[in-house]
Amino acid sequence: MSTLAYVLQHTLRAIGLKGEKEERSTCSTIRIKLLKIGAVVTRNTRRIRLHLSSNHPDEGLFRKAFDRLALAARLRGSLAPALG
Repeated sequence: MSTLAYVLQHTLRAIGLKGEKEERSTCSTIRIKLLKIGAVVTRNTRRIRLHLSSNHPDEGLFRKAFDRLALAARLRGSLAPALG
């Protein structure tokens, strides 16, 4: 579990927070600002959706980090057949 947490923090810093002032934040600061967010999770046959609180003070930062991570995942997925 600790390895998974380390990889999550490292990836969040390297990709999600690149160029932001929070890029050099401590693990606990990142956890408080981006990971400890109240949300409702809904699930159907095709999707899992997160309904985040509209009053989150760091919503813009969360969205930027999420969009960057999603883009990196899509790019990695499109390159995977060429690498394999």
